[in-house]
Amino acid sequence: MTLERIAVGSPQDVTHNGKLVRTSIFKRPVDGPVWVRRHNVEGDRQADLEVHGGEYKAVYAYAAEHYDFWREHLGRELELANFGENLTIRGLDEPSLAIGDVLRIGEAELEVTQPRLPCYKLGIRFGDPRMVKTFTAAGRWGIYFRVRREGRIAVGDAVNVVDRNPDRIPAYDLARVYVSDRGDVATLRRLANLDVLDPSWKAWCSATL
Repeated sequence: MTLERIAVGSPQDVTHNGKLVRTSIFKRPVDGPVWVRRHNVEGDRQADLEVHGGEYKAVYAYAAEHYDFWREHLGRELELANFGENLTIRGLDEPSLAIGDVLRIGEAELEVTQPRLPCYKLGIRFGDPRMVKTFTAAGRWGIYFRVRREGRIAVGDAVNVVDRNPDRIPAYDLARVYVSDRGDVATLRRLANLDVLDPSWKAWCSATL
């Protein structure tokens, strides 16, 4: 796996349905090296800290291969980081990653925490309010990470899985049970008991059982 793009952004106000909305989904590329800190990539700031950022959503990564699918599916050209990701990684096999797996990029180590569930701001980024449903139906979620070790990264760095969580609950399973399979009690119970899972998700899983 290879890091193809690093992208960061700052909150900006855009007009949506006649109102000003603050968002950081519009990212600009940087080559690096940049520091990955505990709560973000250097130069990146989240607009709404209630649903973005923090320990369990410090870094968002997306597989470069998804862009081939999206260009064909949407019939338009897309630039890397169009989905608001901080890291675009060639060869990232998102469905194979389990919660708690650790990837090393440059000097940094990132731990898989959860898939990305879209909000209406993805529709703003694409200029299409239907994009949230389209993204959800495609199931190409991308992965959020917490920062297990701070360090510098740069475009072109190798990306390697250095630790596999033996519990092996795929991050994508969290999206599946949330979006379409809340009757999967066995997976919900495993998630509720998973020590490394974001506490807010543990609480949701427990309440859904």
